[in-house]
Amino acid sequence: MQRPNAVSGGKFTCYQSMKLYRKYKANKIFNGREFLPADTVLIINENGAVDNLVAAADAGDDIRLVEGTLCPGFVNAHCHIELSHLKGQIPEHTGLVNFVQHVMKSRGEGAATEMMMAAMEQAAAELHRSGTVAVGDICNTAHAVRLKQQSPIYWHNFIEVSGFVAGAAAKRLEAMQLLLDLFKTEHALQQSSLSPHAPYSVSAKLFQLLNDVTAGQIISIHNQEAAAENELYRDKSGAFLSLFENFGIPIDSFTATGTSSFQSWRPYFNQGQRIIAVHNTFISEEDLKEQLQPVVFCICINANLYIENKLPPLDMLMQHDCDIVLGTDSYASNRQLNMMEEINSILHHFPHIGLEEVLGWATLNGARALGIEEKFGSFDKGKAPGLVQLTSDGKSRLL
Repeated sequence: MQRPNAVSGGKFTCYQSMKLYRKYKANKIFNGREFLPADTVLIINENGAVDNLVAAADAGDDIRLVEGTLCPGFVNAHCHIELSHLKGQIPEHTGLVNFVQHVMKSRGEGAATEMMMAAMEQAAAELHRSGTVAVGDICNTAHAVRLKQQSPIYWHNFIEVSGFVAGAAAKRLEAMQLLLDLFKTEHALQQSSLSPHAPYSVSAKLFQLLNDVTAGQIISIHNQEAAAENELYRDKSGAFLSLFENFGIPIDSFTATGTSSFQSWRPYFNQGQRIIAVHNTFISEEDLKEQLQPVVFCICINANLYIENKLPPLDMLMQHDCDIVLGTDSYASNRQLNMMEEINSILHHFPHIGLEEVLGWATLNGARALGIEEKFGSFDKGKAPGLVQLTSDGKSRLL
């Protein structure tokens, strides 16, 4: 590996006298792609951007020694900050269908209460404190707009669209387009886009409408989080039928496709969308072979264990060279919103996968998925990706 040096713009840069620059040396530095040589020093300029990565001998004095590992800020590709008030409210291992019913009954309508706002603020603070600098966040309401206006975190707002009754598709889309317009007006410095909720909650007609209005955009969809989702599409059977019955949702217009959920919804999007498929717990090799264009696969391992007590098929995704990113999901399905806990859980359950690989999913891969790699995800010159310290006891904090 070529050693970093203090050459900038073709000229030698003397860091000895540049007191405004912050210099960091750690046991390890991960740059978003790989671990760097042991004596590397990361130099951050007065604006918080990366100036260089140099050998310690070229860095001058005033080097701050940091215990553990330094890496770019985490990118959480899937979260539901709106559901923060449901922390500890839904039992574990209920299965997805029961979990969804709990959420639908508990999430509440109308204006956000003080309790809901306080819960979102605490959740956002935990995200940032533990090293998250950017979030792909699912939105069903405008409850979090004020929080996001004041937040140091970058938020991509996925305005979630659902509706399993074909006749109501246009009306459901129109309602969420109004919410999208509000986010674009009130939260103009961030990005917002419409996204389908999940294959079990979006009709074929609504998928078609969403394809037209999301051309060239980043979208997110919950995918194959339960075996029942595949059963619904293969032969119109399984546990989701009881959910539809319990909530009075007619499914006369739904026709089974005879294939998996993934193979059923994926062809609807053919206008250059960048798709983040979330969970993927019950995806198959056949599904991966049937991709029409690349999909980014988001893993929320602790939520999978919380709801279905199942592990995501990481080995299979890696064998197929899939793009993988990480998310925390929500407090409704997780004990914390801490990306380091997601990393630790993957390393525990998949000990043959190295930390270098998983950190790449949590940083540069996530930034690419959200289209923000020009600023976040790696210690490339000019970026301001945030700086996270990983300690030997498996903790993380934003420096």
